[in-house]
Amino acid sequence: MNKFKFYFLVVFAVLSFSCSNNDSSGVTVEPPRDYKVQYDADIALIEEYLKTNYITVVSNPGKFDDQDVTITKIPTGGTQPSIYSYLNAATFPKLLIKEVKLHNIVYNLYYLVLREGKKDVVTGYGGVSPCNVDGVLTSYRGTYLSKSAATATAPSELTATFFEESKFPQTTFSLYSVITGWSEAFPKFKSGTSVINNDGTVSYFDFGSGVMFLPSGLAYYNSGSGAIPSYSPLVFSIKLYNVQRLDQDNDGVFSYQEDLNKDGYVYDYRNTIAYPTTPTTNIDDTDKDGIPDFLDVDDDGDNYTTRLEITKPAGTISGLSLYFPYDPIADDPLTTAIETETKGIPSYDKINKTFDYTTPGRTRIHIDSAYPIKL
Repeated sequence: MNKFKFYFLVVFAVLSFSCSNNDSSGVTVEPPRDYKVQYDADIALIEEYLKTNYITVVSNPGKFDDQDVTITKIPTGGTQPSIYSYLNAATFPKLLIKEVKLHNIVYNLYYLVLREGKKDVVTGYGGVSPCNVDGVLTSYRGTYLSKSAATATAPSELTATFFEESKFPQTTFSLYSVITGWSEAFPKFKSGTSVINNDGTVSYFDFGSGVMFLPSGLAYYNSGSGAIPSYSPLVFSIKLYNVQRLDQDNDGVFSYQEDLNKDGYVYDYRNTIAYPTTPTTNIDDTDKDGIPDFLDVDDDGDNYTTRLEITKPAGTISGLSLYFPYDPIADDPLTTAIETETKGIPSYDKINKTFDYTTPGRTRIHIDSAYPIKL
């Protein structure tokens, strides 16, 4: 699925509209709708859908249909529990709400957790939540919601129309490059584990699975995409098989490690379409230059690049890498590579003139502007 950045699409639409004003053809392009007005319409549609449909979930561990979910309208007089009935449930399935501040409004993003995902206690693999700019290996199925107008002979009807499905994951999607709803919802799930079978196929176990319900402002809004009409609320069922840590600014520190408050989300508030009113501060911007650390090649603004600051001094014996990792790394016995790194990016004690390579919570030198002396 070609998921361009949402704000790029909106910019393109605005530019197209601007150009059309000077077009002698007389063609008029409708300007984008007011975000708040459209959100109110979208969330009403989503909540009606949640209250009038129920789910059926497949449990078939290790098979590709495991955690497949079918959403069906509750028949007249039916006793099936609605999706909405799982709101804030104590056990799974559990319907939750994430507030997303965008376009000067607060969106309610409903997401249904069928299974959170968990770590294998023997291998230690799995159980990893992505940051909102990490890569995800996922399968998904998408539908869009629409409602017909009432007529003299028929009432209005809410329908969910299928537009795309990927059953067998082959590509890792960067959450930095997809629609906002994906990048906001995926961090609420965790990866599972996998086994390569004798025939070369892969079986996945204990992965996170669920359904997200996205207002159009967190999807494609006025642009639409392929078979998706403009201003369509979207419903995605998803399975999170694996997480790939990414480094957007290529500074040697993974982007999730530049999430300073560890909430799983980093944002670039320079995007004035998404954030018309720029927040006064960005917790994930160390030097407060307006560029968040995950996009800043000099995180602490001391005129030494982050990659230079984490470069090991000549003669350092702590592992095979040229750079200090964020934290020490123990070797993985299941791989042939030697991953051992005994020292992480250090902090510096100016009084005792010593380095600390291991203490959790230390202020590492790449975000310490008071440490200009390089190793």
